[in-house]
Amino acid sequence: MRAAITGLTDAQLETPYRPGGWTVRQLAHHLPDSHINSYVRFRLALTEDQPVIKPYEEKLWAELPDARTLPVEMSVALLENLHARWVPLLRSLSAADWKRSFRHPELGLVSLENNAALYAWHGRHHVAHITKLRERMGW
Repeated sequence: MRAAITGLTDAQLETPYRPGGWTVRQLAHHLPDSHINSYVRFRLALTEDQPVIKPYEEKLWAELPDARTLPVEMSVALLENLHARWVPLLRSLSAADWKRSFRHPELGLVSLENNAALYAWHGRHHVAHITKLRERMGW
């Protein structure tokens, strides 16, 4: 994420990555919002038996004033620090830990193994939105 947004102006950060899509700024703030939720879900699944998690309205979170206006550096630093904390936890998991799960009210039972794969994809997916926009716009 840091590399994807480095050097962008405020006007560029306000550019949607696609028509009707989130701005680059909203994407930068969305990633830590989303990954914090996933991190908490991991910890719940590791300490409780198939806990029911609370989903969140990511589209509404992206419209909150902080996601629309704050400097992106705050969220990039938050994401980096979150990952610095999360990665050692992930590396410490046993094969049995990876099979633990949480219950998502809409998705059903989600294993930590599947959730990790989803969030690895999720980060790359949104970074690609930004890098592809930069390519299209010649930034």
